[in-house]
Amino acid sequence: MQRLAPALREDNVPLDLISLIKTILAATKEISFRVSQAHLGGLMGSTLDENIQGEVQKKLDVVANELFKDILLESGFVKAISSEEEDTSVGGDKNGKFLVSFDPLDGSSNIDINSLIGTIFSIHEAPEDAEPSDPDMFKQSGNRQVCAGYVLYGPSTMLVMTTGSGTHFYVLDRTHGGYLLVERNVQVPQDTQEFAINMSNQRFWQAPMQRYISDLLAGDTGPRGKNFNMRWIAAMVGDIHRVLTRGGLFTYPSDNRNPEKPYKLRLMYEANPMSFLIEQAGGLAMTSEGRIMDIEPSDIHQRVEVIMGSKNEVEACLGYYK
Repeated sequence: MQRLAPALREDNVPLDLISLIKTILAATKEISFRVSQAHLGGLMGSTLDENIQGEVQKKLDVVANELFKDILLESGFVKAISSEEEDTSVGGDKNGKFLVSFDPLDGSSNIDINSLIGTIFSIHEAPEDAEPSDPDMFKQSGNRQVCAGYVLYGPSTMLVMTTGSGTHFYVLDRTHGGYLLVERNVQVPQDTQEFAINMSNQRFWQAPMQRYISDLLAGDTGPRGKNFNMRWIAAMVGDIHRVLTRGGLFTYPSDNRNPEKPYKLRLMYEANPMSFLIEQAGGLAMTSEGRIMDIEPSDIHQRVEVIMGSKNEVEACLGYYK
């Protein structure tokens, strides 16, 4: 098994990007420890505050965000950072070469039940002439990501990452404190009989998604002619990790509960990095109208519809929208 840096050098990743990735992973190691000690350290439960998304913050959300923000801004590698937990972007070093967007603790509703949570990150190159305080720097499509990944805090702490040369799995070896490459060039099976969706929202979905899920639930007696299993972890990192490991379809479709907020997932912190990982593993990452990574962001907290996973199943789902 290879350590992180040699594996990245094999993919011809620039040294300054490797240094930034190491900085990000240093933060995830500390977050992993804090997560494992949360019950003992008084970090369970919620705060009295809401983030910019209008969501009540968990105590671990705040801790993870501050750890990530501080270590990145002190590194000298980043011109600015944007976080799901921050109102706007935060400026760093004016000579920094990179922009980092992150969800410090995805799936935080799972914290109190000791279920899967994780950190998602996305890296873009910073425009040389932009000011660190300018949030418009982050309005870059997912196509321009130079690295994306997540760290899953499960039975083992696992890094899943791409720099544009395939999607690879790494595991944190606590005997020496480094991430070791355990699987290179992961491939998502093109066909699947698993799907992940929040069924409690079914009554709010658009008609095409209603029909698609109804046909899946009909099993081998329905038009699809085969049985499907539904899985739902309530943490995108967990559901996408399952898709990358054994195939499947993950979707958070648009709904009509609140006409002003038809989408749930954030483009910069969730949809783009996961799309990069899925596509590098041979899957598809779409909305009902097109490819996620082609979207030109209008706001750093923009939300989007998500349909991603096994290629043939994503295409089957999209067929209901035609």
